[in-house]
Order: sequence, then C-alpha cells, then structure tokens
Amino acid sequence: MIDDLKDQQPGIAESFQAAFQNEELLEQIIELCPFQIEVFSPDGISVLVNQAALKEFNIPSADMVIGKYNLLKDPSIQAMGYMNEVKKAFQGETVFFSDIRAPLDDVFERYGINDCDLETIYHDITLFPIKDSHDKLSFVVAVLYPRRVYRKLNEIIQAKEYIESHWQETFDVNKTAKAVGLSRTHFSRLFKKHTGMTPHDYYISLKINKLKEKLLDSNLSVSQTFSACGLDYNGYFAKVFKERTGLSPSQYRKSAR
Repeated sequence: MIDDLKDQQPGIAESFQAAFQNEELLEQIIELCPFQIEVFSPDGISVLVNQAALKEFNIPSADMVIGKYNLLKDPSIQAMGYMNEVKKAFQGETVFFSDIRAPLDDVFERYGINDCDLETIYHDITLFPIKDSHDKLSFVVAVLYPRRVYRKLNEIIQAKEYIESHWQETFDVNKTAKAVGLSRTHFSRLFKKHTGMTPHDYYISLKINKLKEKLLDSNLSVSQTFSACGLDYNGYFAKVFKERTGLSPSQYRKSAR
C-alpha cells in the first residue's frame, strides 16, 4: 500500500504542476479532492486549504488557517523531528511521510476546537513543490491520505455492544438510545453519521451474520437455525436474508458447503 502511494506521487505532482498554469482549475482540483490538501507559499504560510481538511478537524472557516498558519514554524513538527524533511520540499524535492500521527492537541488548541470527535488519526503525507516557468518555487502542496482514524464516540461503541448483546431480541431503537444516554433522534443521527448505517440496519446485518454462522451447522435444520437466532423461519426475515445475500437460507447453506 505504501509503495503504491509512493509510486503515484510523481503523477500527482505532475497533475498539479500542469494545473498550475490555470489558477481557477487548480483551485477546483484541490477543492474537489476527497483527501486533505493544503497549499503553502515559499515561506511556509498557508495560502489555500480545501474543505476536506477543514471538515476533518472541524475547523469552521478557511480564514482561520490561510495567512495565519506557517508550516515551517510549527513547533509540533519540530518536536516530532520532521522539520528537516519538510524543508526539503521548500528546496524543490518531493517528500513522502508514512503513517504519521497528527498532533491533534496542538491543532485543536491552535484553532480553538473543542467539539471534534477525533481521538487519533494517522496519515500518509506527500509534500511536493510547484514551480513557475522559470523553475522557481511558487508553492508547496501537502496532500494527506488518512490511513487510520479513531474517534471519541463512546456512545456509538456502547450502542454497538448493546445491540450485539441483545441481538436475539426484537430491535428497539428507543431502548438502545436510552442505554447509551441519548435521545432517539440524536442517537439515530449520530449512529448513521459515524457508521454509514442506521441502528436498525446494523442490527439486521448482525442478525444475518449470526444466521450465516448457524447455517454452517449441519446438525441444525434451516428452521432450527432461525429459532436459534430468535426468528421465525416463516416470517419476513427469510425474505430479508435473500435480499441481503442474494441467496435463500437453503441456497446459502448449499453454497457454503
């Protein structure tokens, strides 16, 4: 994975260099990129930051960053021992960092952020120069690829644990929300935002996985596997199983064997 990213760097840098001839196009590329991107002047001052970067750290406005943050004067980079490598990008080299833990405490303090749910995030980072027609440094672009992201959502972790420990019961979103101390509306919105699925969908997926496990037990009939999962084989869940897996329970058992 790391080698693949390194191999892609020359092409990425060339694309930015080509787009540099059209300032509007360059800004569009940066803004539409799903990865975090920040552009610095030759003296290290931020001149452009995309929405992906602002959103990741819950920074309300680019005005808090642009013209104010200086990469070459960041004490956290100096403390981590990366400053000499960072400076190479401002001397015309492309620099790649692998699996770097972001100094979140420093970031949050710098921008006064107190409502971000990030706990830890690791990036692969590429810094590369953009030069003008006279081969003079115009900008340095930083592209951050998130590798591992950990969030502080204890409520979501607790909700998953609650659902997993009550998977044989009929799902009740009110009980689940109450178990983690949130209102139903806030819980459902938070769960969907950070898992990509509703609490009920998570419960259904869990049920299906349990059924798949039980179906591998040849000592149980298909109807018995449903009973073992607290379900009625003649109920609607057999239909749900086929919709989610593309196979009926009997067909799944045969294919698994």
